[in-house]
Amino acid sequence: MQYEEVIGLEVHAQLKTKTKIFCSCSTKFGAAPNSQVCPVCLGMPGVLPVLNRKVVEYAVKMGLATHCSFAKHSYFARKNYFYPDLPKGYQISQFEEPLCTDGYVEIEIDGQPKKIGLVRIHLEEDAGKSIHEEDWVPEGETFVDLNRCGTPLIEIVGKPDLRSPREAYLFLAQLKGILEYLHISDCNMEEGSLRCDANVSIRPVGSDELGVKTEVKNMNSFHGLQRALEFEVERQKSLLEQGKTITQQTLLWNAKENKVVPMRSKEESHDYRYFPEPDLVPIELDYSWQHELEQEIPELAMQKKQRFVSEYALHPKNSEVLVSSRETADFFEATVKIHKDPKSVSNFMLGEVLRYLGDTKASIDSTRLTPALLADLLDLVERGAVSLNVAKSVLPELAQNGTPPIDIVEQRGLSQVSDKSELSGIVNDVLEAHPAELQKYSEGREQIAGFFVGQVMKATKGKANPKVVNELLKEQLLKRKAGS
Repeated sequence: MQYEEVIGLEVHAQLKTKTKIFCSCSTKFGAAPNSQVCPVCLGMPGVLPVLNRKVVEYAVKMGLATHCSFAKHSYFARKNYFYPDLPKGYQISQFEEPLCTDGYVEIEIDGQPKKIGLVRIHLEEDAGKSIHEEDWVPEGETFVDLNRCGTPLIEIVGKPDLRSPREAYLFLAQLKGILEYLHISDCNMEEGSLRCDANVSIRPVGSDELGVKTEVKNMNSFHGLQRALEFEVERQKSLLEQGKTITQQTLLWNAKENKVVPMRSKEESHDYRYFPEPDLVPIELDYSWQHELEQEIPELAMQKKQRFVSEYALHPKNSEVLVSSRETADFFEATVKIHKDPKSVSNFMLGEVLRYLGDTKASIDSTRLTPALLADLLDLVERGAVSLNVAKSVLPELAQNGTPPIDIVEQRGLSQVSDKSELSGIVNDVLEAHPAELQKYSEGREQIAGFFVGQVMKATKGKANPKVVNELLKEQLLKRKAGS
């Protein structure tokens, strides 16, 4: 039997506020355990939460960017469960009246757009962190760090519109891009500021009925998400093909062993005994404030990609890479305003700049490279003052020190030799020094011209202008061929 995959993602994104959702404790990552807590986030008796306005602002921006509708009145609720890292015994979340509903995110599958629906985006506070898998934790013990308690989250609940693990990967990548373009989350999966759970089921192709679903947790990378879903889909298919049943349960993805392991039976909403939070009033969005926030929504990656293709005549794949980061996209456009040649800027950024950032594990805005410096470097290449290889070698110093490229070139003696009279003698010497190769060229093996170019570049320590070298070689080779 052929099966269809039905996948829905639940994504938790930590909002990039300085303080927590209901108190003034810092949200800074990496502080000493249990050092960023107070009576409010520890759930001490008699304390009252106070809602952080910036949290609501960020959630509204995400709702606007994903085409959501907004509730006239949005309520908080208590989600009750007991776990060591939840000191209050409940989590303040939203249930019946979430802030945002019925939005969508657009992804691209094989060049075709597809809308993935959103059920809701709601606000909630994070729980603490239980630590029991680190080497330094004694066997059988669990340590608890409550610094994360009360950190503001938005939970983005997708509809079961995804039909493959690859679509799930693209959907999460698109959400991450929107969050980063809005500057409302740093989306660092390693630090836990972007977390994803997946509801997975399969059904016979052509059926409208949903199968028994499982929930897969603990996927802390994009490739981990795709691998985990591929494993779970195959596991479910195998069970049905063997005549067995699928159990509704929560599963943990074990990345080291590439398999899912059962965690517990899957909870339903009634298991959490939701009831309205008595210490917080409803959120009522002011229309004029919402309109102000709407004006602040930037051009997002999908629209920017399409504009780069039409405005700068870039290849869609190149545009996709450039817009994957808002900082990279903005850097590209700022450079093009100065250098005026989009393709050369794009080629150098996609090749050299992104390679350098990958090797150094840096972001473009954390270096001393500026659009003006990159434009100056590319101008030197265009004028023939330096070769492209020299420009590549100069880039690291530009990024590390912010030194003007012309200064680096002059200090290192890297200026390109374009003087025809000087290069003509070097070309002649190279041809005279390689009679065997010259004979092969005269016999019709014209591809050996590349060998001569290489020898000239070697003789000039890479400083010769390749364009001038090729012109001079062509002239001298034709003369020698005619003379013979």
